[in-house]
Amino acid sequence: MKRIGEMIRIRPEGLEAYKKWHANPMPGVNEMIKACNIRNYSIYHRGDYLFAYYEYVGDDFEADMARMAADPATQKWWDVVKPLMEPLADRAEGEFWSGMEEVYHLD
Repeated sequence: MKRIGEMIRIRPEGLEAYKKWHANPMPGVNEMIKACNIRNYSIYHRGDYLFAYYEYVGDDFEADMARMAADPATQKWWDVVKPLMEPLADRAEGEFWSGMEEVYHLD
């Protein structure tokens, strides 16, 4: 299992819509997340930022993320929620959400 933390900015005018969409995700979105081996997924908000935490339990993260990106329900979901966010300026090439380094963990 791999623990993953990511950050992104939420556009101030998009926060309430983002919360509304996540209170009742479109059909198929949560199912695809689970099918792509993501568990224990949470998104937190503070100020202009969102922080996501999830655990990846599969064997091929890149393939699972490609599967998710190719899914029509996920694409429709992203068409709605991505405009509400703004990637961080220092993100790595190809990132939308910015990956983070885990510096401490305690079970």
